[in-house]
Amino acid sequence: MSIMNKISFQGENGAYSQSAAQKNFHGEIETISCSTFKQVIEHTEGEKTNYSILPIENSIEGTVGESYDALYSSNLYAVGEIYHKIEHCLIGNGSLEDVDTVYSHPQALGQCRNFLQNYSYKTVPTYDTAGSVKIIKDLEKNNACIASRNAAHIYNVPIIKENIENESNNYTRFLILSKEKKDATGKDKTSIIFSIKHEPGTLYQIIKRFSDHKVNLTKIESRPKIGTAWEYNFYVDFIGHESNENIKQILTELKEDTSFLKIIGSYPIAELC
Repeated sequence: MSIMNKISFQGENGAYSQSAAQKNFHGEIETISCSTFKQVIEHTEGEKTNYSILPIENSIEGTVGESYDALYSSNLYAVGEIYHKIEHCLIGNGSLEDVDTVYSHPQALGQCRNFLQNYSYKTVPTYDTAGSVKIIKDLEKNNACIASRNAAHIYNVPIIKENIENESNNYTRFLILSKEKKDATGKDKTSIIFSIKHEPGTLYQIIKRFSDHKVNLTKIESRPKIGTAWEYNFYVDFIGHESNENIKQILTELKEDTSFLKIIGSYPIAELC
């Protein structure tokens, strides 16, 4: 008898994170709604769920900073990634002409900025796209929200207009997190976090180590270091698994150049589909 996987996600039922989880896990699963990214991780750390799912970056709006900050203090390992196509709808009880105020998560508002500006709508940031449907469900018809088609169906609120995102090629990348590491598959990616010493050329030296070992860096991004003004953590993705001898050597060398180094995890590279 198979064990049902439980996956924690941030947001209400109908959130894109929930849809991404349902897309990734085959068979019967249970998705657990959480109010914050921190709570998502704590559910898996405390074994209330088997996995956590976090949105990491969007192809239009870029990094989801709160997720990266949650990864910094997490004890979980990244074991998978998902590229999930995002198709936003304007949802509400009025028409395009009735609406003057639109609610949604800041990422969704940014992804639909052109549409919102074209209609001169006021915007109200919320904690979640699907949650914004619950908020406007019983409000006057001048209020609408941005969320998925699925969220509109779940909460039985009409769709006013579909596909309102700035670009049709709109994807969000999610990481799957677990208490257990993932074995190498031969086609893997590794994510790490590090802080650098305040010495000239340190970041250059780190990037050069990857070049010298012929390892492909796929992403490097800085985030402010919480609690310390004008200092930064660097989040890096590169091709290869941490168990590979070449990657092991790089990570050993990086310890010489960094004041802090954390391996988020190694996981199979996802296809963009």
